[in-house]
Amino acid sequence: MKYLKYLSIFFLIFSLQSCSDFLEQEPGTQTSIDELLQNKTGVLQALRGLYSSVEANVRPERYAVYADLQGGNIKFAPIATGGLRGQISASSNIQQVYSFDDVALSSNFKTFYDESYDIINQANLILEYTPALTDATDTEKKQIKAEALAIRAYTHFLLSLVYSQDYKYTPDASHLGIIYNTESIKSGIQYPARKTAADTYSLIINDLKTAIESYSDDSLLSGPAYSFFNRKNTKALLARVYLQKGDWTNAYEMANDVITNSGVVLTTKETLIAEWEKPDLPVSEILLEFSIPKDTEGSVTSSMAQTFGYTSDTNFEKYTASNDLIDLYENTDLRKQLFLTKSLFTLVNGAQTYLNYNFTKKFQNNAGYVAFRLSEMYLIRAEAALETNRADLAMADLNIIRARANASLLTNTANLKENIFLERRKELCFEGFLFFDIARMHKDVSRNDGCISTVCGLAYPSLKYVLPIPTFNTNLNPNLQQNDSY
Repeated sequence: MKYLKYLSIFFLIFSLQSCSDFLEQEPGTQTSIDELLQNKTGVLQALRGLYSSVEANVRPERYAVYADLQGGNIKFAPIATGGLRGQISASSNIQQVYSFDDVALSSNFKTFYDESYDIINQANLILEYTPALTDATDTEKKQIKAEALAIRAYTHFLLSLVYSQDYKYTPDASHLGIIYNTESIKSGIQYPARKTAADTYSLIINDLKTAIESYSDDSLLSGPAYSFFNRKNTKALLARVYLQKGDWTNAYEMANDVITNSGVVLTTKETLIAEWEKPDLPVSEILLEFSIPKDTEGSVTSSMAQTFGYTSDTNFEKYTASNDLIDLYENTDLRKQLFLTKSLFTLVNGAQTYLNYNFTKKFQNNAGYVAFRLSEMYLIRAEAALETNRADLAMADLNIIRARANASLLTNTANLKENIFLERRKELCFEGFLFFDIARMHKDVSRNDGCISTVCGLAYPSLKYVLPIPTFNTNLNPNLQQNDSY
């Protein structure tokens, strides 16, 4: 534990938001880096710490609710106890973002931005030190490289979703992407500019392809295989990137590869609800779920239930499903059973009443962050098939997901694009997709049930489909261009 703490301090020193500390620490800190990463044991401990950093960046409230809240899948539960019992308000952590009025100087997402680039810097350090290891085989070094590259690409991809307009915002993707860091800052401070969206995606794809080619059969880290990047879930990430880019041929091929060759199969209709209700393990169709933190005795210290959980009528979290989402499900749809409906004390215009709220069952108990699961691959393959003039194949894939949910099957390909969008909204709710799907498909935001913002809709295109770069970072880096309107 002492070693890991030292390692965390070391990484913090070299995060992008601590450039002045870096300058003050040289050359002594450089020696510490060499000591920490000079052997396989140290590098693997750094890699494990890197996974912990990724989990700690995506699982907490800000990023975990962002896409579903902005898109309209989520509304707020009332305050459970105390003098403000029954009142409904937005959390201070996302209040500005929720109103499409985030402010660069006090951005709700500054922590996410900083920690994302800290993660990238950590990945780059591992990539830079691994080739020189003398106590690791070439196969082991390639495996470490593959996982670090996948994490680097994944984190850049998340940043691009939040801070860069969708890929087809301009015809040639020449609009601003993000800063793409491929080197650590251990040798000196650099002030890079943002890449174009086209270049950003090319770099993400290149990292992922290199990772896929470098993997061996197993991670060198101990723990559940589903909690680490591997060849099959890196292909799933690549399929998602191709989808976001609108590269339909490659999106189809990569999703099809995962479906056909990963060895993972869809959770069955008979076990769908029970799988999500399991208190500890992820659903059987998981491709990647980041392990949740535990203390020295093995007890869970935090999980997705801290955002979406319901324990009792006086102990529940803030985020529930909107009726905008609930009303999309047919009565026979099994996924409608994945909501726990509770009547809770609520103040409406000062009057006391009880209203129904629907808590998702996906993230109760010791739920981890679901990064990739197989049903997404079927939906990617369906959309890519449609966009490559194979509507029958698209409908067949969509019906596989609908049949599993006991929803009525489509019998013709009319309105198939909208049906795919709605199926993604129903199947992948609370998993971080809706707002990005809305932007990618050039749709408008329409939030109705439970919207307490002054802005409940957003017409595409809008400058507010992306967040501001935090002022601290634009002040630090003179070459870092702010998003328009901020």
